[in-house]
Amino acid sequence: MTDTKTCKESRVIKTAHVFPSDTNNHDTLFGGKLMSFIDDVASLSAIRHARMPVVTASTDSVDFLTPIVPSDSVCLESFVTWTGKSSMEVFVKVVAEHLLDGERRIAATAFLSFVALDENKKKVPVPKVVPETDEEKKLHETAPVRLEARKKRREESKELASYLTTKRLWEQG
Repeated sequence: MTDTKTCKESRVIKTAHVFPSDTNNHDTLFGGKLMSFIDDVASLSAIRHARMPVVTASTDSVDFLTPIVPSDSVCLESFVTWTGKSSMEVFVKVVAEHLLDGERRIAATAFLSFVALDENKKKVPVPKVVPETDEEKKLHETAPVRLEARKKRREESKELASYLTTKRLWEQG
């Protein structure tokens, strides 16, 4: 395993049509469909970076910025922006393109984190990431702020989970 890898070594690009069957009652792409695409490309980026199996540790954010409609294609670009010891932050940029006039716009952005695992499902170290472009450098330099927010949110989620019940609603008294 090399000690470092560039962002471009983990880059994944996926482009798809937006069909009427992919849309909701607002005639826009189902958010869940887009989130599935996002998790798919992000996991591929993490695997390319680690060259090991990975698991999704968190979906930190998915921000839907503009609607995606059936006259659009949707292009997702993902890459590893930052690494910890065994964890990786992956950024996904979603670009919608009106297929008839070529207008492109950022339709969504997302950050996810993944952990690399060995054959025994134990965490394993991953290479550090080296950003090269201005976009990659900005995402890399702002990653520690997102890491702290991720840690805080995870602790808050654990605390909340301690108050939640696993009983079904109809079993509660």
